[in-house]
Amino acid sequence: MIDAEVTDTDQIILETRDLTKHYGGVQALEGADFVLRRGEHVAIMGDNGAGKSTFVRQITGVEQRTRGEIIFDGAPVQFEGPLDARRAGIEAVFQTLALADHLNVPDNLFLGREKTKWNWLGPFRFLDYKGMRVDTVAALEKTGVKIPNIHNTIQNMSGGQRQCVAIARTASFHSKLTIMDEPTAALGVQETEQVENIIRALKEQGEPLILISHNMRQVMDLVDRIVVFRRGRIVANLDRNETDGQDVVAYITGAKTQAEYEIDGAA
Repeated sequence: MIDAEVTDTDQIILETRDLTKHYGGVQALEGADFVLRRGEHVAIMGDNGAGKSTFVRQITGVEQRTRGEIIFDGAPVQFEGPLDARRAGIEAVFQTLALADHLNVPDNLFLGREKTKWNWLGPFRFLDYKGMRVDTVAALEKTGVKIPNIHNTIQNMSGGQRQCVAIARTASFHSKLTIMDEPTAALGVQETEQVENIIRALKEQGEPLILISHNMRQVMDLVDRIVVFRRGRIVANLDRNETDGQDVVAYITGAKTQAEYEIDGAA
């Protein structure tokens, strides 16, 4: 087990303090104190409804928090929406994918950050379709994602191909933080391996990652630390090298409690 407290603030890319989200009388997230270091890969685990996705939605501006503070890259932030988070350097892949079905692969990869040409014309600019196609091919090669025809619209692709496009979009642009919410839940063995290789590549490049996953094998293979949510609260913060799947499951199910974690950590 490890202590969540970090003394060298320069090494922190993301910190939340007392992050809380209530939906009316429902407490979906309560008092989440979380720290992510630069270059660190952390898995968030927990049962359905534990608060994992709610936590990420507050960080990325998809929803507005009830209370608490988010410090990103050394400064407090209040993102009004996902585009603000993206501009700040947070790239995210959600279970809903957020792809435009009627657009092709290059248009989806560059959606919201289109390349333009002839910018010297002042307010009159033209989309650089050729440049986006070339960069799309390079991005797919870099991430190992295989799409037979990048001109196909997303609606004509399989679920696995869609997921891979969303992940390639996230991994293709240099970011300060990457968040993946169940990125391989709907994928086959080969596509899952591609995604895991992308995650390993991000690690090699020193880019921090938050991975939400139910896949214990995947988590134990890929991350440095495991944070467990239960009933909207963080109940454990575990060093992957000092824990095992049974220990993690015990916190997820409530067989081990936050109080037991705190006692073990103090021992």
